[in-house]
Amino acid sequence: MPDLSDLELLTDLGVEIETKKAAARTPREERIIAGFEDIVKFVDEHGRPPRHGEDRDIFERIYAVRLDRIRAQPDCRALVEPLDSHGLLAGSDGVAEAPAEFEDDAALLADLGVAPGGESDIAVLKHVRSRDEVKAAEEVANRKVCADFSTFKPLFAAVTHDLESGAREARRFGEDAGIKPGEFFILGGQTVYVAEVLETFVSEYGRPDSRLRVVYDNGTESDLLLRSLQRGLYKDETGRRITDPIAGPLFGHESEDDDLRSGTIYVLRSKSDHPEVAAHRELIHKIGVTGGSVETRIAQAVTDATYLLAEVEIVATYKLFNINRAKLENMLHRVFAPARLDLVIEDRFGSPVRPKEWFLVPLHVIDEVVEKIRDQSISRFVYDPESASLTGV
Repeated sequence: MPDLSDLELLTDLGVEIETKKAAARTPREERIIAGFEDIVKFVDEHGRPPRHGEDRDIFERIYAVRLDRIRAQPDCRALVEPLDSHGLLAGSDGVAEAPAEFEDDAALLADLGVAPGGESDIAVLKHVRSRDEVKAAEEVANRKVCADFSTFKPLFAAVTHDLESGAREARRFGEDAGIKPGEFFILGGQTVYVAEVLETFVSEYGRPDSRLRVVYDNGTESDLLLRSLQRGLYKDETGRRITDPIAGPLFGHESEDDDLRSGTIYVLRSKSDHPEVAAHRELIHKIGVTGGSVETRIAQAVTDATYLLAEVEIVATYKLFNINRAKLENMLHRVFAPARLDLVIEDRFGSPVRPKEWFLVPLHVIDEVVEKIRDQSISRFVYDPESASLTGV
């Protein structure tokens, strides 16, 4: 007996088989369905619809354009509606309209370097650089030699000196994302100076933007967009904002809205009954810097050899803004080093301690030093213990 297929065997046995023809799909319909399935998979993985934007992954941008086009065409909507488990066809769900230059998938794919035409063209990338790499290459290519760099060269030299001396700081970009003419930044290992704003405008997405004249420390310049500079500084792990020299009111009773509070300089006088302290009480002062409350800092003074194991009184404080506390404290101690109090006391365990932050200096001289730090002239003065005054160098 010849071998029979299952279907032939069932037919011989009189079993009627109902067969259904699979609905034929055109190649276009199959591509639409497959594309929508990719979008659904994206939503399953990320919990949101794909969005447009140069900072997005290229596949997400492709899915966003595709979703916009499916929503806009009734026949496409009807075709994929049974697959719409996330309600993607109901509205925009916060997804911006596709940029005009990407009217269809082919245009978008071509711009992103995706090779069209294969069985899975959306997943085939050939010689593709990331959007960030493309942007970076464009920005470098758009640089030109700065013809008047001799005007800016001294500014870069001064900034380098200020960073080395502590007069300026390089802070992680992000605390303050503003960018204004006259400011310095570090981007890609280069110092960047914002020379001027060339024009201001509103972008196609309705956001304000500006074109800047940006000068680099290697003698080149470019007309970079403000938002491009911000984006680059955000993404660069080494991107930094260089502060102004002792930015803002360094000391004072009031601060401006954009000042960053750093702490307080405090001057203390000891109530110790140690003979040497008692004999020069009006001249012996402890000078320090704290980021917290001075009162909290001195609360345990009677048990701390740093405070001479005695109560202290606060005789002066100076509010501190936009400066490194540790560097400032080192500066103060360096200025008054010739007048450091040479005193040894025993701590509560009987061990000898030599406190380091007490100085034989009149209060009015401390005021004068603070003022000269504020106006950045302190480097031209030293403290003379013999005359108990500042002298020029």
